[in-house]
Amino acid sequence: MFAVSRAAIILMCAFLVALPGNAADGGSDHSSGSPTVQPSNQGASEAIVIGFLGGFVSHDEPHHPEGQMIRGLRQEYLGDVYFNIFENRKVGEAYKAILKRLGASGGGASLADHKRRACIVLFGHSWGASAVVALSRKLERANIPVALTIQIDSVEKPFQNDWLIPPNVVQAVNYYQTHGLVHGRQRILAADPAQTTILGNYLWVYKGDPAECHGFSWRGRLLSRGHTQIECDSEMWLQVETLVRSHLPNPAPGEPLPSARTILSSETLREQVFADHAQE
Repeated sequence: MFAVSRAAIILMCAFLVALPGNAADGGSDHSSGSPTVQPSNQGASEAIVIGFLGGFVSHDEPHHPEGQMIRGLRQEYLGDVYFNIFENRKVGEAYKAILKRLGASGGGASLADHKRRACIVLFGHSWGASAVVALSRKLERANIPVALTIQIDSVEKPFQNDWLIPPNVVQAVNYYQTHGLVHGRQRILAADPAQTTILGNYLWVYKGDPAECHGFSWRGRLLSRGHTQIECDSEMWLQVETLVRSHLPNPAPGEPLPSARTILSSETLREQVFADHAQE
């Protein structure tokens, strides 16, 4: 059984979300006139958000929404949260970055203490979603909890397992589509349902031609248009960003952030997807 309890991980992430946020210059109007409160390192969670790109996409490619989302959040949160994006083949580098961040998070606490207080969110598309599970498994072996994993049209890489979620993950969600030559994993399961809650396996349905995807290759749009469509769909990434934000400190003090379950049960989401919550 994973050494850090589900309750402890949820409590740490909830404590972090409850902290007064620090809005970046030019940020949300809701923070205007509010005092800037620096949360104390003592007792606070260490928030880390890491994304993985699909295929052979480079981390500095400007058109893909994974990188765009990370860059936008990094500007908004400044140094309060660690954000990074990696190629799906660089699971080891992402793992080292997490260890470095936890070891360098200050306060004189030990690495073991920072592991217990980590609030880590991982997301990825295609092979990047497979990398999310691979990194979660590496973190499990190091006794590091993961608060949330988000898989978007997950395609299993050779020698990886993208469907069985390890018990160090508290919550996991899976989005997929079923059209074209390349389509995502339809169902993820918890290795230990007592430790991991699968929030849902959500079918993302597209009617008609895919939306225009600026900067995406014509081969991808022609041969795997559903797989490309779900990646460049702004509604999809709005859901992902909202889920990520639900585990971060609020940059607009006074406005509570919704929980992951509230986000996934919204009317807007129900109009776009069909959920399969079965976990037999």
